[in-house]
Amino acid sequence: MQLEIRPDPAEVGRARRWARSRFAGLGIAADEPLAETLILLVSELVTNAVVHTGCPAVLRLSLPGAQSGADPSATVRVEVADTSSRAPVPRCARSDATGGRGLALVDCLADRWGWSPEGAGKSIWCELDRCSPPQEETPRRGAELAYGGGLSAYEGLAFEAV
Repeated sequence: MQLEIRPDPAEVGRARRWARSRFAGLGIAADEPLAETLILLVSELVTNAVVHTGCPAVLRLSLPGAQSGADPSATVRVEVADTSSRAPVPRCARSDATGGRGLALVDCLADRWGWSPEGAGKSIWCELDRCSPPQEETPRRGAELAYGGGLSAYEGLAFEAV
């Protein structure tokens, strides 16, 4: 399922509402922790597309087997495709900066993420495995890494999707 996004910051809220309204069809309960994590991931990826490209984009949500009853161990994929061919570029975000941490946050929350060329543009995606234990039980980097606390594989770099 997909939603077309205009290059307007108001679209971020619309994308969150749309995604939340689709969760039942994907077998995800509104009060499930996965739902809140997915909303944050949708918000970050759509914000990157709207703010950094100024181009229309397409938000896609997918869960294999959603039509025939969701497999509780299935992977949920959030993908945003835009018409900008520029790859995500690392940039440093100072501790007092108000932006520049979106993809670092995606890296902390998603089980996997990446990007690939798509047509004349690109697609940035992330995946969550539904069988993953809740964040507090997982020995993972926390969101604090996205905000400057602790060491990261990115050594203090934040990512900007352009």
